[in-house]
Amino acid sequence: MQNSNIQIAVIGAGGMGQGDVRNSLAQPGVKLVAACDVYQARLDKIASDYGPSVALTRDYREVLARRDVDAIILATPDHWHATITIAALQAGKHVYCQKPMVREPEEGPGVVAAEKKSGKILQVGSQYVSSQVFQKAKELFERGEIGQLTLVEAWLDRNTALGAWQYPIPARVEPFELDWERFLGPAPKRAWEPIRFFRWRNYSDYGTGVAGDLFVHLLSGVHTVTSAPGPTKVFAMGGVRYWKDGRDAADVVVATLDYGPWNLVLKVNLKSGIPEEQFGVRFSGSEGTMTATYTNLRLEKTGPGGETKGGDLSSQVRMDYRATAEAHRLHHAAFIDSIRNNKPSIENGTFGLRAAGPALLCNRSLREGRAFDWVP
Repeated sequence: MQNSNIQIAVIGAGGMGQGDVRNSLAQPGVKLVAACDVYQARLDKIASDYGPSVALTRDYREVLARRDVDAIILATPDHWHATITIAALQAGKHVYCQKPMVREPEEGPGVVAAEKKSGKILQVGSQYVSSQVFQKAKELFERGEIGQLTLVEAWLDRNTALGAWQYPIPARVEPFELDWERFLGPAPKRAWEPIRFFRWRNYSDYGTGVAGDLFVHLLSGVHTVTSAPGPTKVFAMGGVRYWKDGRDAADVVVATLDYGPWNLVLKVNLKSGIPEEQFGVRFSGSEGTMTATYTNLRLEKTGPGGETKGGDLSSQVRMDYRATAEAHRLHHAAFIDSIRNNKPSIENGTFGLRAAGPALLCNRSLREGRAFDWVP
């Protein structure tokens, strides 16, 4: 580090990148020194929020060349994640990479190798790993409170245009305001299309759809609680059921994953008919269940063999636990703590690949209509 501060830069200063900056700067001794984005309006927003001392650029390589940058927050579209993560680690920077860590499973080993060779901290940005709810669930699971695990069900349902990635598109963007070619990067070349830039999650050239955006979160939470390395087989079904806006990313996906002693069912519906977003993970065991949401955990006990006393459901023992701290903030605190004290990452490249790989295989299963094996 250049001084007592940990000096960070953000690469990809959209909504998620700006939120990550706020959460990082909420940690003591963290300073923003540079920002990179291909869209000028986002750089202008950084300048307005943090002042003229923050260096601004459209070229991420200029950020990585700066000696005053200790760590980067990487919040670009998914198709840039592996390339920039590897380059940043090779440049001697710590990296906080938004999930999914990679766009394709085959990119994962290269990221893990770069992490190990660099000796720097790589933390993947799926906050459920740091969530108090999932850490409490891990404690109860390891204590044997639900007995032998048999099934996990996880879901995340939405019912708004923004929840379905129908992000606002400015009425007009002048050519000098946005570097389209730099945005495309390794993606297929095509003429400027504003919808593909502002709603990139809808297109497989840049994003990873429901699987990469949401299944990775669910898998990260499940792996945190169970310490499982991952499934051995993945199968998914779904399609564009409602949001027929030209996207090639499914808006409904249901997947089944085989973990050997137990199974996992994942479900996302971007037009679910519910008034508010619903998220949950239910762990079912021989002696009880745990249900985790964003802020709450409920443990419901039955008994040995799964029978309630006298068959009376009212005799179930319940425990309700509520988180007291916001998971995003805790996740960034863990990243900064790892850097400052040279502690192992709470969500390193290996964990990131074990969550991303099975999720991304769900996309392949959707496209090809068959199951895929996975070696976690």
